[in-house]
Amino acid sequence: MLDFEALSPDAPAIILLCSSIGTDRRAGAGRPLGPRTWAKLSERLAARSLLGPRDLIGLTPDEIDRSLDVGGDEAARYAGLLARGGQLAFELDRLRSRGIWVVTIADDAYPARLTERLGVDAPPVLFGSGHVGSGHFGSGDAAGLDRGGIAIVGSRDADAAAVAFTERLAWAAARGGIPVVSGGARGIDVAAMRAAADTGGTVVGVLPEGVERRLREADTRAAVAGGQAILVSPYHPGAAFSAGAAMGRNKIIYGLSDLAVVVSSAVGSGGTWAGAIEAIEGGWVPVLVRDGPDAPDGNRALIGKGGVPFPDAVLTGDQLSMAELVALAPPRERSAADTATPYEQQPLFED
Repeated sequence: MLDFEALSPDAPAIILLCSSIGTDRRAGAGRPLGPRTWAKLSERLAARSLLGPRDLIGLTPDEIDRSLDVGGDEAARYAGLLARGGQLAFELDRLRSRGIWVVTIADDAYPARLTERLGVDAPPVLFGSGHVGSGHFGSGDAAGLDRGGIAIVGSRDADAAAVAFTERLAWAAARGGIPVVSGGARGIDVAAMRAAADTGGTVVGVLPEGVERRLREADTRAAVAGGQAILVSPYHPGAAFSAGAAMGRNKIIYGLSDLAVVVSSAVGSGGTWAGAIEAIEGGWVPVLVRDGPDAPDGNRALIGKGGVPFPDAVLTGDQLSMAELVALAPPRERSAADTATPYEQQPLFED
């Protein structure tokens, strides 16, 4: 099980600074640092030769400001966030008892591919549950996130043809030993994750809400406990869905994969479009786009933006290898922006 001893010396301070775990909302604790604010703070600490974020614990706002020159308001924000050590230990114990682990950007188990691809946008803290294969939950489970795989993404309001394509793709990937990475939302995400799990494959679900909320679903808990699924989220384990959270987690889906397939997208709007454009223009991974007479207009528009056509004929066999998929498309290049449609949570796994 994961405890403070399993984390790096700086991890508790990073969790305090970059998450709302253990926050007493009535006490008016400051807003946690986002990825880019954390990256700036990390640079300041390195430039001033401080040992690390842990050295800020116990300092007054004035002492933090003198050390970092961030201004009184920001120094008070840091001090307020760091003053929650007691609550944090209690809350991590509670989460651990529910099979939920945490890993920070300072830990060896943190997926290196996220920092390599996302840079300052890499989430400083990840909460997760699950592991690869049988065994108990623990800090090493996060290492399963660095295995790569195929990201399968698409609209929450997908038609029957898109769902059928998704299932065939996920089945073939799973039979070929390729983990399936998706976003846990209704529609294409859930169809891909269920199909891969049904075939005995490994699934990584990057959630637009808290991991703890998803673990309330009995069949999802069973998939996680059975070693078929790893759930991960940069958000508080109890956080509800928000459109902003869904947009924010898109880059993590691409960051954890080796290659992505967009099954269906609207033209110029929605999370699928925005995430795919960002991945194409960022050159994070090859982005394949379902092509054919049943494909929506948004798919053709994405191909025009640099996505690589993925013809239905590729799925003629009963399994796929990553080599076959990568051969279809070399990596490319970046921009972004967008809106999101209303969200309706659907169980990830069910009988």
